[in-house]
Amino acid sequence: MTSLRPDAGQEGSHAQGAYEPDGTFEAAVERLADPLNDPLPGPHASPWFPAETGQAGAEAPRTPVTAAQVPVEAPGEWYDPEGYQCDWYGQQRPGAAPASGADEATTVMPGLGTAIPGPGPTPAPVKEPAEASPPSSPAPSDETIGLRTADTRAVSGRDVPDSATTAPGILPTGATGGRAERRRAAKGRGRRRVEPERVAVSGAAGPAAPMSRLEERRAARAAKDSPAVVASRVVGEVFITFGVLMLLFVTYQLWWTNVRADQIAGRETHKIQDDWASGERSPGVFEPGQGFAIMHIPELDVVAPIAEGISKEKVLDRGMVGHYGEGKLKTAMPSAKQGNFAVAGHRNTHGEPFRYINKLKPGDPIVVETQDAYYTYEMTSILPQTSPSNVAVIDEVPPGSGFDAPGRYITLTTCTPEFTSTYRMIVWGKMVEERPRSEGKPDALVG
Repeated sequence: MTSLRPDAGQEGSHAQGAYEPDGTFEAAVERLADPLNDPLPGPHASPWFPAETGQAGAEAPRTPVTAAQVPVEAPGEWYDPEGYQCDWYGQQRPGAAPASGADEATTVMPGLGTAIPGPGPTPAPVKEPAEASPPSSPAPSDETIGLRTADTRAVSGRDVPDSATTAPGILPTGATGGRAERRRAAKGRGRRRVEPERVAVSGAAGPAAPMSRLEERRAARAAKDSPAVVASRVVGEVFITFGVLMLLFVTYQLWWTNVRADQIAGRETHKIQDDWASGERSPGVFEPGQGFAIMHIPELDVVAPIAEGISKEKVLDRGMVGHYGEGKLKTAMPSAKQGNFAVAGHRNTHGEPFRYINKLKPGDPIVVETQDAYYTYEMTSILPQTSPSNVAVIDEVPPGSGFDAPGRYITLTTCTPEFTSTYRMIVWGKMVEERPRSEGKPDALVG
């Protein structure tokens, strides 16, 4: 610890005495009986040998100050965390105002953290200005600077109340200022300390701490959907797609097929009428899918072309009525003098010409128009449900129709119940009139 060096601008005993270059110090030492124990004569600035002057030029007896008389604070840490967060040039603690001049009451020793009484009477308290200027203090030694710097770094990561202040040049309370502590502080002067991250208080927003690779991986895995969630989404999308496709299929079956079948059936009807109007004679034998007649059911407002065969793609799905005219299911033509003219048609979708044949009542007319004549039949009976394999319903004398002898009959077949093809519905009728085209339309079509 270096000794105090009085400022050149101070007045009083600190500017004269032991530090004068006129040999007074050497002379005073020679007069001592024991230079190591006796106090130095004359005025001096040492806090351990206070001198009091009674009259000008006369020296007062000096009493050495022992170590027991020096106030020593309770042992503790060699630094005070509150002292290093204070404002060193602002407001000071009461009673710690810096002293100057020859009449200062105490002498402050940097690095000791305590005030030692010095020479001179105690000055009266002086009011501090609103903004105190930095006081002039003795130049600190290297050890003092190192101690203070180390202390500041040591407590830099701790939270200190803003109200904690102390006087400049005085170490915090509790600092012993021992040589061992100062050495340890000087050794750790250049070491780098990692300050702990401050946590945001009272909801204050602060910079987010960077995540480690392990934390980033965990966060990425947590952000990913589990296999169960992915599977449920896939199943949900499949069901939605399937539902949309089903809706489109139903719309196609119930609406679009009827639109297309009506268009095709209408064109075929006009084609047949145009052929008749042109005067071309029909051979009487028709190819499968070829239209040759037109069916009228006035009670149901049905007008549909009749084509040869019961092919689903070539005849029935095109909105036409098909004639059983091939193989074992071959039936008679309307012009035949005896026989059963059997036809088939859709009850639902694809034009659905036979959808409401179940509403026909006995006596309702069914007219078949050909190139040469109009054939009028009256509905006689209905078989609501039978097996699709029951081909006897189109025999020359169908069983269950109420006919007991051969004649000129008509048989209408369609699927039942609606929108299914599980069973067949059968409607029978017998011819009541054959009218040449030259005689005009029958009464059933005129009314």
